[in-house]
Amino acid sequence: MNDRRRICVVTGTRAEYGLLVGLMREIQKDPDLILQVIATGMHLSPEFGLTYRQIEVDDFTIDAKVEMLLSSDSTVGITKSMGLGVMGFADPLDRLKPDVMVVLGDRFEILAAVQAALIARVPVAHIHGGETTEGAFDEGIRHAITKMSHWHFVAAEAYRRRVVQMGEPPHRVFNFGSPGLDQIAELDWLDRDALGALLDLPEAERLFLVTYHPVTLDQRSPEQAMQQLLCALESFPEAGVVFTYPNADTGGRALIEAIDRFVSLHPERARAFASLGSRRYLSLMRYADVVIGNSSSGLIETPFLKTATVNVGDRQKGRLKASSVIDASETAGDIARAIGVALSPSFRSTLDNTVSLYGHGRTGASIKTVLKTAELSVRKPFFDIPHEY
Repeated sequence: MNDRRRICVVTGTRAEYGLLVGLMREIQKDPDLILQVIATGMHLSPEFGLTYRQIEVDDFTIDAKVEMLLSSDSTVGITKSMGLGVMGFADPLDRLKPDVMVVLGDRFEILAAVQAALIARVPVAHIHGGETTEGAFDEGIRHAITKMSHWHFVAAEAYRRRVVQMGEPPHRVFNFGSPGLDQIAELDWLDRDALGALLDLPEAERLFLVTYHPVTLDQRSPEQAMQQLLCALESFPEAGVVFTYPNADTGGRALIEAIDRFVSLHPERARAFASLGSRRYLSLMRYADVVIGNSSSGLIETPFLKTATVNVGDRQKGRLKASSVIDASETAGDIARAIGVALSPSFRSTLDNTVSLYGHGRTGASIKTVLKTAELSVRKPFFDIPHEY
């Protein structure tokens, strides 16, 4: 009988896979463990680049694919996708019989997987819990996943305290930092010329990397906010602009259409990509003069690289922010102001002093050790915080 522990990693997006790949390699190379991989969500969508292929290129075997993403970004469509996901995970979990499921973050695809795991009595290990993002329904999803999970791997001490505050036993909550920083420390970087040739980057005085996702709890349409961002970019005609498409969230397709229109109007200086993969994306982040938008990567990975970030709007409100991050409201004037600050010599002189607030790497190895040795059980007590805690 094979007594090796089966660890099942679920991934639904290109960005979250990039954060998980280091941990997946740690599990894969451990002779006492069996790595299982389930791909779902955007990975299986032609519209978002069929990024499951990158998982296979990286020499991982995908043990199951769970189709759940409807061709709709309405609230009804996203809700129905979640329902399909819960049903879709039932059979793979029954077939694979993992000893523990590993998930990361706050996406609706992951919520579906964790609901199925709860009923299947599969213990769950959750990465990046305890954080707050007040502008998106990801906030509620993240905390719901925390309560259905059994081990927690957070990215900062403040987040560890918050998970414990939610009633999770302290001995099951570990602050190892963000696993996304592991790959930065070990990445085979593309040099700037090779990256430019590979992506047909415009020759420009400045380089902006832009990722903007829908703010799903905002009353204003995502397209209105995107138009303000695009208007701000018009104020910097000397800059080349590289867009990465938003996630499959409510209103995301309108953002893609707006990006494509901007690129068609500025073919000499703008490019857009459904997916870049970790190596190209991080290399771009390293060489960019400013990373602009509302992605968590602008708060976690970008400061680690000592690149300036302009964080637009409230999507990431509540997350820890390094000194390299400049906040801007969702108005063209304020975004342009923030970009101007990010480009100023006085601000750029401070970037080398940026301190990462999300750890310093080797997170995957630490998580793997806990998953390998932890006592597996789906039961857990509720931890009541004592007055002196």
